[in-house]
Amino acid sequence: MAELAVGIGFRPGASTHALLAAIRAVTGSDRIHCLATVDRRAADSALIDAATELVVPIVGFSVEELAGVRVPNPSSVTTAALGIPSVAEAAALLAAGLGELFVAKRIHDGVTIAVARMPG
Repeated sequence: MAELAVGIGFRPGASTHALLAAIRAVTGSDRIHCLATVDRRAADSALIDAATELVVPIVGFSVEELAGVRVPNPSSVTTAALGIPSVAEAAALLAAGLGELFVAKRIHDGVTIAVARMPG
């Protein structure tokens, strides 16, 4: 079974519970390799707590890095907020070495999740 890079986008103030619920709703019991997001969210305490519970690292990408990734489902909300078309899908793809999305972005209680398979 391949490991998964989970891209995650969320607003400040999201709870650890909300992040974990969204991740689990999308990944089920599949093995997660890392959580990936925009660098300004990588130090968010809820994300750190979620990663600690899942025993996975957090990978943060700059807005410039995320902007360079073509995604199948660009978001007008993310474009308005950050000037880029995607956080979750772009971060998942970057963390997985620009492979293919396993799960396109899904929004679960305000948390956006996308999943890409790690190579190998």
